[in-house]
Amino acid sequence: MSLAEPAALPVATSAPPRLHALRRFAAGLKASLPAYLLLLPSLVFLALFTYGAMGRVFVDALYQRTTPKAPVRFVGFDNISAVLADASFTGAVVNNLLYAVGTAIPSIALALLFALALSRTNAVTSALRAALFLPVLIPMVAASALFLFIFLPNVGLLDYYIGHLLPVLPNWLGDPDIALYAIMIITIWKNAGYYMLFFLAGLQAVPEEVMEAAHLDGAGPFMRLRHIILPELRPTFLFVTVIATLNAVTQVDHVFVMTKGGPSNATNLVLFYIYQQAVEHYDIGKASAATLLTLAALMALTALSFRTLANREGGP
Repeated sequence: MSLAEPAALPVATSAPPRLHALRRFAAGLKASLPAYLLLLPSLVFLALFTYGAMGRVFVDALYQRTTPKAPVRFVGFDNISAVLADASFTGAVVNNLLYAVGTAIPSIALALLFALALSRTNAVTSALRAALFLPVLIPMVAASALFLFIFLPNVGLLDYYIGHLLPVLPNWLGDPDIALYAIMIITIWKNAGYYMLFFLAGLQAVPEEVMEAAHLDGAGPFMRLRHIILPELRPTFLFVTVIATLNAVTQVDHVFVMTKGGPSNATNLVLFYIYQQAVEHYDIGKASAATLLTLAALMALTALSFRTLANREGGP
């Protein structure tokens, strides 16, 4: 550098990148603003009735109030300890696990069979799809009343048609050994058509050229099902399993209508246990503690399921 030339001034290197980043953020926010405004009503309801309710449940689980006029007393985590020590709660959890397995597996298997049989679109398959989906449209309370008539001892439709095949007719809803399995039938009947829709959508994503190539190579229907269709439906299986598990915990209308948790708590599920604590015993703290435990278990199961799905899809 010549002595006659002026020294170069130091150039600020941090301000322009920050300014550019700020401008990009403002431009992105401006472009996304209509989408955020459309989501705003849903976000408000989600915050109020989901996350707000969850926060209220957490607070109520720390207090004890057994009557509407009784003073509220802070008890910390005593309600959670009391719920975990309650044999009725552990019995309801065991019943719910049996109920989840006993409804999810048959429902998903039937849904897959229905989807495979009705994957081609024509007038007949469209009518059958509508017929299989019809139980989904029937409210659970109405379906429970219908099955209550079917399961009535001696005079119900089930006993009427199979009475001559059995030496002794079982009391479908009055026998503790079979009552839980009887109410499983309603859930399977209602949910199989619903899950069928997911499998039909999943089958549309199976590459047609791969199926044709396998057919030209001599692969039969069973080989194509095992090596092409089922692997392609793996994300659908995982998603439907999560939905079926959540349904097994959140559906309780049929228990309320048909058995009210009996006989001998044989059909008492977790959600009905929470209802009993909150409404029949007015033990809000214990009901909130049971709700908190149920939420934690469901959130952990859902997070684990979607994490597994992300790993299989090669996500982060």
